[in-house]
Amino acid sequence: MPFLFLRWAVRLTVGLVGLMVLYVGVTYAQVWLASRDDSQTKSSAIIVMGAAQWNGVPSPVLRNRLDHATELYQAGAAPMVVVTGGKQQGDAVTQGRAGYEYLRAKGIPDAAIIVEVDGTNSYQELAAAKRLVRNAGGGNDVLIVTDPYHSMRVSAIASELGMVAHVSPTASPSSPREYFRESVAVSIGRLVGYRRLSSFT
Repeated sequence: MPFLFLRWAVRLTVGLVGLMVLYVGVTYAQVWLASRDDSQTKSSAIIVMGAAQWNGVPSPVLRNRLDHATELYQAGAAPMVVVTGGKQQGDAVTQGRAGYEYLRAKGIPDAAIIVEVDGTNSYQELAAAKRLVRNAGGGNDVLIVTDPYHSMRVSAIASELGMVAHVSPTASPSSPREYFRESVAVSIGRLVGYRRLSSFT
């Protein structure tokens, strides 16, 4: 009897692991496909997701996002740009402030830039950006700029927040490791909710 129980326990465990691998694998394919979709459309605001900066100088990742947002703004995609991101450990300057200074140097008027400086993860940044856009007289329709691998998750978070989101990723390449990490995050976020997931990141 104990042997029979053990055998069924092993079968159940193997079955559950197999389902989990399949689930993450399907999600990986969806994340990859989403990374290739550029949904540029006229919106209330362009939201630039935060990334690392060094003493006010945007990292290459953040610079690529800001350059792409500048192109979208100049093409008339939205009347305002929201730069997001607070301080990471050891930072003297927020990601949002670094983004603001960069966009100003690119010629985007001060009145067209909104700065979010408290978010430390994607959920917090988008939740704050939604409030800021609404306070500035915009609607829930937004155009989010981020890296390709990040596209699906920010779109899902925005939907959870009640936003009508379109994503226009940068041309930066994404690594298999980044796709895998995002696939795990999306897989978990779908099950527990992205707000709850953000409390662990």
